[in-house]
Amino acid sequence: MLNTKLLETIQSKQAIIGIVGLGYVGLPLMLRFVESGFNVLGFDIDTKKIEQLNNGQSYIKHIGTDRVASAHQTGRLLATDDFTRVREADALILCVPTPLGTHHEPDLSFVINTINSLTPHLRRGQLLSLESTTYPGTTEEEIRPRLESKGLTIGEDIFLVYSPEREDPGNKNFTTHNIPKIVGGSTSSCLELGVTLYSQVVEKVVPVSSTQAAEMTKLLENIYRAVNIGLVNELKTVTDRMGINIWEVIDAAATKPFGFTPFYPGPGLGGHCIPIDPFYLTWKAREYGVHTRFIELAGEVNTAMPEWVVNKVMDALNERGKAVKGSKILILGIAYKKNVDDSRESPAVELMELLQAKGAIISYSDPHVPVFPKKRRYHFELESVEIKADILSQMDCVILATEHDAFNYELILENSDLVVDTRGFYREDHENLVKA
Repeated sequence: MLNTKLLETIQSKQAIIGIVGLGYVGLPLMLRFVESGFNVLGFDIDTKKIEQLNNGQSYIKHIGTDRVASAHQTGRLLATDDFTRVREADALILCVPTPLGTHHEPDLSFVINTINSLTPHLRRGQLLSLESTTYPGTTEEEIRPRLESKGLTIGEDIFLVYSPEREDPGNKNFTTHNIPKIVGGSTSSCLELGVTLYSQVVEKVVPVSSTQAAEMTKLLENIYRAVNIGLVNELKTVTDRMGINIWEVIDAAATKPFGFTPFYPGPGLGGHCIPIDPFYLTWKAREYGVHTRFIELAGEVNTAMPEWVVNKVMDALNERGKAVKGSKILILGIAYKKNVDDSRESPAVELMELLQAKGAIISYSDPHVPVFPKKRRYHFELESVEIKADILSQMDCVILATEHDAFNYELILENSDLVVDTRGFYREDHENLVKA
């Protein structure tokens, strides 16, 4: 049964929007709703983020402080760690992490803990949307029962949708506003309200038949990329043995105007989606007796890339009469992609760990990550070093792991004894350059 009062409140932009989780997905979404004329409550357990937002400051590199300050000045943005205020929101959007456990199994603890924190404060007439990437069935199997256990009837008392995030940090061509939004609802009335909500802030909303279809859509998008990157990573290892430049081959193939989309190899996969999402599906598929061999093979190839790069570094140092142990190695870029400050699942960090374990003396340079961030798996007491000619000349090896625009690549090549390029930035051959 459609809640016409909630529908009208959303359409008139009188609805209060609650965004739960103010990270790389939640913050831009929060700003988009404010910029569209909504009052927004942002919820997070990180008091530092809350303080910065309430002072009009940004804590994410590619989201400028000017934009946050402008949203703050409207008076329509308020961040808080007081979850009792959830009751004030007409729509709640969950943007919390969904990482992997130690055995590559889905870790839904952030989602479940968040729902458990919200449910005591929910009221009838609210819309709840999950945006976190997850396996098909999560919304219906994990969230719906928890809402119903509070006596709330889905589609009548409270409305539940799944709408996967599609943020691409640092991409200036596509933002929250112009990236089409997928929405699946638990019921038809849930779907209608979800489509109405997102239509206020996104140019195009694409409804699908169920929350499971929406969850699967997100996985397909990222598995498509993971599999194709796995393909070119494997081809890289083959062409390397053959003495063929894989980046030259991909550039040549990309001139075909149909039937080919270029994907490029690298030191491994990084970010909050591609290294993680395929494992969500492979884990769930086992429940149905299906073994996703193709997807898992791509995952194995991509996961092995940091080790492959380390072996290339070892070979290159050996040719120069040096061992990895005791060598000074500088990692250029620890963000998972160029021009952002997000180092989640970054293969560069895995390279640091592997090389340090072999006795290398590790340092890094990343203008977007001035201090090595706290991580669950890795710990380095390091700060970014400035790239200068004398610093480079002291290094036994410089590894280009993330090709930030801010790097002076001519300076790097001219002043380094050995450069290992994992991104194919240097297209021409040089005596001190090894492509990996």
